[in-house]
Formats: sequence, C-alpha cells, structure tokens
Amino acid sequence: MAVRQLPPTLINRIAAGEVIERPASVIKELVENALDAGAGQIDVVSRDGGLSYIQVSDDGCGMSVEDLVLSVERHATSKLQDDDLSNIATLGFRGEALPSIGAVARLAVRSHARGADEGAELLVDAGRTTGPRPAALNAGTRVEVRDLFYATPARLKFMKSERAEQGAISDVVKRLAMAHPGVAFSLTSGERTVLRVPAVLPGDGEGVLARLGRIMGDEFMRDALHVAAERDRLRLHGFAGLPTLNRANQMMQFLFVNGRPVRDKLLGGAVRAAYGDLLPRGRFPMLALFLEVPPQEVDVNVHPAKAEVRFRDPGAVRALIVGALREALEGAGHAASSSLASSAFARAGAPAHGGGVVARSFPRPAPRVATGLAEAAQAPLEGFAAPSGDTRTSDADTTPDHEASPLGAARAQLHDTYIISQTDDSVIIVDQHAAHERLVYEKMKAALGNGGITRQMLLIPEVVELDETAAEALGARAEELAVFGVVLERFGDGAVAVREMPALLGDTDIRGLIRDLADEVRQTDAADTLQERLHDVCATMACYGSVRAGRRLKADEMNALLREMESTPHSGQCNHGRPTYVELKLADIEKLFSRR
Repeated sequence: MAVRQLPPTLINRIAAGEVIERPASVIKELVENALDAGAGQIDVVSRDGGLSYIQVSDDGCGMSVEDLVLSVERHATSKLQDDDLSNIATLGFRGEALPSIGAVARLAVRSHARGADEGAELLVDAGRTTGPRPAALNAGTRVEVRDLFYATPARLKFMKSERAEQGAISDVVKRLAMAHPGVAFSLTSGERTVLRVPAVLPGDGEGVLARLGRIMGDEFMRDALHVAAERDRLRLHGFAGLPTLNRANQMMQFLFVNGRPVRDKLLGGAVRAAYGDLLPRGRFPMLALFLEVPPQEVDVNVHPAKAEVRFRDPGAVRALIVGALREALEGAGHAASSSLASSAFARAGAPAHGGGVVARSFPRPAPRVATGLAEAAQAPLEGFAAPSGDTRTSDADTTPDHEASPLGAARAQLHDTYIISQTDDSVIIVDQHAAHERLVYEKMKAALGNGGITRQMLLIPEVVELDETAAEALGARAEELAVFGVVLERFGDGAVAVREMPALLGDTDIRGLIRDLADEVRQTDAADTLQERLHDVCATMACYGSVRAGRRLKADEMNALLREMESTPHSGQCNHGRPTYVELKLADIEKLFSRR
C-alpha cells in the first residue's frame, strides 16, 4: 500500500483530538487567548453543555485583519517572538486552538484591534474558511463556536451528560478566574449566570481571598491561612485551609504555576507531605496556591492540554511548598475549622452565626522536652497519671483569667469524655482523649528531635506473648525501638520482655501497645527504618499514652489540658486528623431558644 500525504482538513481533525477533548477544552483555549491579549473583562456563554453553542468575549487588544486570517492557520501564533520554547511567558503558544476548533465545528471569530477603524469577521466551517469581512464590535475579540464535533460525530458518543459537561466548563472558568484576579469574569449557562466576579486591584489580599471565597465557599474564606514564601527566584503565595477543613477528594485543591492552572503530581505530593498527620486518611485539604517561577525554569510544553509542567529543580519547588505550608499551619496554633460549629448547628436545626470558630493566634512557646519520669513528663497534666474523682467545678477551681483564654475555663465534664469550657462569648466542647493524644504526640516528636525519648524502667518486666513472626520482627528492630523509648528483648518462642517504656506514656496498656507496634514493624519494609515511619510509630504510642474517654477529670486537670492545647501547635486535630474541639458561639445558642 502506497504512502500518501493526508489532506489538511483531516490533519486538522486529527490534531483537534489532542487539543479539543470536550467543550471545556474549547473554553479553556479561548479564555487563555483572551488573557494573553490583555483582557480586563472576559465573558463566557455556553448552551447545552457547550455542545450547541459557546461564546467567549473579551476587551483585549484585538487582532488586525491580517492577524485574524493567520489565526485560524495551524501553528500560527503571536506568542513566540523569538521561537524560544524554553522561555514561554504566555498561556498559549502552540497556535493550534482556533484551527483545531474550526476543524470540528462551526467557528466565527470577530475582532477589532485597538486603534483600528473597524473590526473584521472570519468564519470556519469544518475546516473551510470564509472571509474576512467587515464586522461591527467594540475593541476586543468575540469567538463563537456552534455545533461542536458535528464534523466528527463519533466524538459525540464520548461526551458525558449536559450537566457533567457544564460542570467541567464551570471548573475551567473558575480556575482561570482564580489564577487571574485582576480580570473580571462572568459565566452564563443557558439563561442562568453561574459565576460573576469583579476584578481585584493589585496588592488587595483581602479582595483575592473574597474572590476565592466566591468560588470555594464562605467556610474557606473564614478558615483560610495566608501562605507566603520566597526562595532564590521562586515565590509562593495564596491561602490554605485549616486541617479540619477537608474534603473527600482533591476538587478543592487549586494549584497554579505562573498563572496557569495545573494538576501536577509533584505539587500534590508536596501538599500531602506538608499536612502529613494533620489529616484523616483519604481526606484532602482545601487550598489555592500560586507559584511564580522564572519561565526558563519550568517546561510547560509537556502535553497539548498544558495541564502538566516540569521543573528544572523540582526539589527546590517541593521544599518551598512544604516549608511555607508547615509554617502557616504551625502559626494557626490550636485553631479548628468553623465548619465544625456550622455542622453542629445544622444538625440542631439552626444556622450557625458566621461559622462559629474564630481562628485566633497567640504566641507559640518553644516545644518542651520530657526530662523526668512519668509524673514530671506529663506536667502540667500530672493528674492524668491516676484516676480522679469528682468532676464538679467550684468558684475556686476557675478564675476570670481562664475565661479570657482562647479555649476558656472548664465548667464540666460530660459522659466522662467531653470537657465543657466557657469563654467570654462561646461554649467549647473538647474531646479529652483526642486532645491529649495530640499533646503527647507533639511532645514525643519534640523529644525525638532533641536526641531521644526519656525512658522509665519497669520494676517488673512485662512479658507479652505474640505469634512467632511478630516477636521475631520486634526483636530484629529492638535497637530502633529503643530510640522511641521502648526497650525489649526476645523471651523464648513467640514472646518479648519489655524492660523500659517512654516516661511520657505513664501508666499505659503495655500489651496492647506492643501488639500494635508489632503491626507497625511488620508493615515497614526491610530496607526502611522505623525512623522513616516516625509519625506512624509516634501516633500509635501517643494513642496509648493519652487520657482515655471514660476517665473522670477534676477541674484543674481539665483546665491544664485546655492551657496545654493553647500552647501546642496542631492541637485542633488529633493524630488521625479528627477535630479535638468544637466552639459554639453564644449568639448561635441563643438562636436555638429564640432569644435572638
């Protein structure tokens, strides 16, 4: 069979398959063109999920008649003046969008260059061009796309429902609107305006956050932490939600590189590493981060859709993101998401007043390292070492100073599990086990970072019976376990003898802890060390060293726990990412009783 050259129309349709996957792809390419043209206002209209009609209008620089004719030719672009693919400063650069769209749909491009006497119009129908001819419109460009994929009907079989396609369009426009806060956007679906956001003035951080709130929700705006960092020629800024403000998927994670929305594994991995043990398994934080990189340090020419990027120094990018996020999260102290209070009031049938929790900041003291035995190590929570009795409070137990503290003064304990505290304007409910678990965990991490965890010798070694595989695994890792404060040795077949335990844990369930540690050890590959699973091992041990649900606490013990939470970073969530407390505003409680 002879080799032949494919006709230009067929070549364009094949190329369109890479660039134009669905209606959202069309809108992405057209909006990026408008942004590159310096638009200050971009309006998007779609009907029937974008399959029957798409319109993108802008007030950018517009095109001359000559540029308009070239714009629908393949690989014709104004964005690579020096033909340097290693220094791309625009969103588009391939020159494929308009010819690809015109190859599979009915395309009309109208443009009026600034300063020109009149505009011009060009039509492309399944690759066949008509025009140009004069057209009346203000300075800027308007692109209309009708009957998308009518020239390639097989492609229509792969389209999803109208609602799904419209959802994809909305996601694309929202991401581009977030990436370019200085541009006003509107999105209309059928007869309904889905999105309308005004432009934000340069340097208006509050305006940017308010714009993000329009897209990501009011709860994000209330609970967002400001993120900012620079290193060498890399700059990161944006907002990240508190760990307790999380979702079941990554739909509310927005990452941008030089104004380009991306879905990058490196950036996503850096976010996971930064949040680490602050999130429950399978949950994802809400955030919007903007990374600015010199164009020659990032390759955006990886895929026609331009959703993937490659960095010349990925390690530096990852370190910048992880460091900036951790600094912001540590600065949040004990703060927990206001959505927790909103959920509580929603279940009670009353709307929360502005969201409940207010993220407050206060000085973060240097981490304390345990240097004594169990009693000293648990200070100021020494009361937890032995069961306490009466949980009732008295005037002598609490002082006005406690009510002025962020987590208030302890007033009662419910079901031997939940501490009720009072501030000047709210009621706080604390899960005592979850809260103390985080406190012990942070102390253990601090102790490890300062040379090791202080150990306490057992008067009588504890013999723990296990299956032979577990006992052998523990014995093989005995030296590493000693770093964590657990000293043990083999004791016959299928057993180990525990001789020392971490002083931080006090009186704990040694047998249960050793069995869980055996599971952790067996999950560690032979080439790995327990140090590499530091957080998992510490979390397991902290769970056994924390005050349990069902323990009665005295007022001074409860207040000691609250004060310790206020001075411990990340205490708003336990080691498993669950919240440790909920704050209910007094104004919202009064609404429940129709007092407001």
